[in-house]
Amino acid sequence: MNGPPRRSRFMDLIQKIRVLPTQPGVYLYKNAEGEIIYVGKAKNLRSRVRSYLLEASQANAKTGSLMREAVDVDYILVANEHEALALENNLIKQRKPRFNILLRDDKTYPYVKLTLSDRYPKVFVTRRLRKDGSAYYGPYFPGNLAYRVVELIHRSFLLPSCKVDLTRYHQRACLQYYMHRCLGPCVQELTTPELYAQAVKDAQLFLEGKQAELERSLTARMMAAAEAQQFEAAARLRDQLSTVHQLQEKQRIATAEQSDDADVFGYHFEDDALAVNLFHIRGGKIVDRREFFWEDLPELMDSIGAETREEPSVSEAASYQDTNSVAQKQAALEPRASSPEEAFNSGVVFSALLKQLYIDQQYVPRCIFVPADFADRESLGGLLSERINHRVEITVPQRGEKRSLVDLAGQNAKQSYIQRFRVLEPSRKAIQESLADSLMLPELPSRIECFDISHIQGAETVASMVVWEDGKMNKSQYRKFKMMTVVGVDDFASMREVVTRRYRRIKDEDKPMPSLILIDGGLGQLHAAAEALEALGFTSQPLASIAKKEEVIYLYGNEDEPVVLDRRSPVLHLVQMIRDESHRFAIGYHRQRRAMRDRDSELLNIPGVGQLTRQRLLTHFGSLRDIQQATADSLAAVVTRKTAESIWRHFHESQSVEAPAVTP
Repeated sequence: MNGPPRRSRFMDLIQKIRVLPTQPGVYLYKNAEGEIIYVGKAKNLRSRVRSYLLEASQANAKTGSLMREAVDVDYILVANEHEALALENNLIKQRKPRFNILLRDDKTYPYVKLTLSDRYPKVFVTRRLRKDGSAYYGPYFPGNLAYRVVELIHRSFLLPSCKVDLTRYHQRACLQYYMHRCLGPCVQELTTPELYAQAVKDAQLFLEGKQAELERSLTARMMAAAEAQQFEAAARLRDQLSTVHQLQEKQRIATAEQSDDADVFGYHFEDDALAVNLFHIRGGKIVDRREFFWEDLPELMDSIGAETREEPSVSEAASYQDTNSVAQKQAALEPRASSPEEAFNSGVVFSALLKQLYIDQQYVPRCIFVPADFADRESLGGLLSERINHRVEITVPQRGEKRSLVDLAGQNAKQSYIQRFRVLEPSRKAIQESLADSLMLPELPSRIECFDISHIQGAETVASMVVWEDGKMNKSQYRKFKMMTVVGVDDFASMREVVTRRYRRIKDEDKPMPSLILIDGGLGQLHAAAEALEALGFTSQPLASIAKKEEVIYLYGNEDEPVVLDRRSPVLHLVQMIRDESHRFAIGYHRQRRAMRDRDSELLNIPGVGQLTRQRLLTHFGSLRDIQQATADSLAAVVTRKTAESIWRHFHESQSVEAPAVTP
């Protein structure tokens, strides 16, 4: 059964729309399977939702795709338009309806996370904000600034970023403690809870920009340590105080130029694809650029064109309500031709984009410049002003310097469009920057080592390591591994063994670690590799895995939110290429091992041939094929007469020829 016919479902939808309330709220269109396919907000729910049917009755293609699939509508009432904006944004991010314009860029800006809910708080760089009791500071522009801040906290306040479990004590500290970048809370009696709590408080004051208060605290403790003749502690506090002084001077300059903070948008639309560029201006200077891309926009634009226009008047709505023929209404929903220019509405895009970008952010600049107006621009500006506690202006510049900035963003958006959709090969540095951004690497990657485990039904388990270095595969650095300790099928144990063997040698030889370790596999293989690295003391090594089927990337430490890259992304193509090369190399080695196993098995099946005899034969003749073609006399030069006759007979018995006697 396919459920009630389309005519019946359509009539039910019309009846439901007629009794919708007239208050502000959020409406949710659903398809026949009950899936939410579109989320919108309205000051007047009944008027807005009815406008979709009104446009359909007037044969407007802009609502056709959505209304052909919608069979039900649900709604949530709110107190005002600001609440509707916030709720709409949350529902779009949670449900990801396919008729909404969704934010799908590969780049997010990092925050500094202080895990205050932990027994011994740590400090991390993260791109995900969660309600987990931690304090978040940022975002930081450019992205590597967050890593420099965390590095400064390591050196000055000695708070760790490692993945070591600090809910229990361990036998020995990791390398970070001996490098004087950690207080060592992982080992009992290396520090005290009071000393650690003071370091956390100092880091908080530093991250919150309360340098004056931090300076007073550090000065008092430095003087007390000096009086107590604790000169090492006093020197450390003196160094921290010097760092605070330097940052305080920079902060004064930044504060003086705070009014120059702005975000500037530009776009380029062509052939049903859209590229948007966002310039972040901080202190009067462009500090970073962000790119967004969408494909097949007309399908979405057909469905949501009503969003940027005023809601229909009472007379317009009444004219539709008085239409008696449901068949006419259904016929009006049939698709009609329209050009891409007619289908594209830049206001719809920027309305959706700005909501998803800014509503949940802790910092929003005072000025946001967009190239196109949209209906809820002022409402969104008001909501952001309430949440951020300073006035946020969203403007559409028409002339002057601000318009020049918008035009500049548009020119760069065109170049982004060309590079993405006209398949130009990006530069090596561009790929490295994108890879570092997407995978949260502290620096541009120069070397990636990728591991893969290969076996067939548990036989001849082997592993491979391939190396990407300075933009290309370095085959001279490839390595093969035969399992030494793992018995049977155990991919996780095999991964632990291989990673341990590889990086124990790196540690013993005091060689640098790679920029990224990539694992071919899912979460199990990722955690196995992480356990091996932590056992060796590498607690801050960037580590990721790529799942074979889903093609998503799991970052160790952020497994709950895997990185899902656009299928056109050069970063995804690079990671896939490295993964595929590792798999190819592992499969080749596995086949080689299997061939050797098959060859060895045939020799060992001959009576009188053991491991030592097999080795002598292979060393003398060079291959199994030469042994098969050897005469009995030739074989007798290596083994006994009896064994030589057995070997000759084994390879020639299919020909029913009796082995000749070996001459004395």
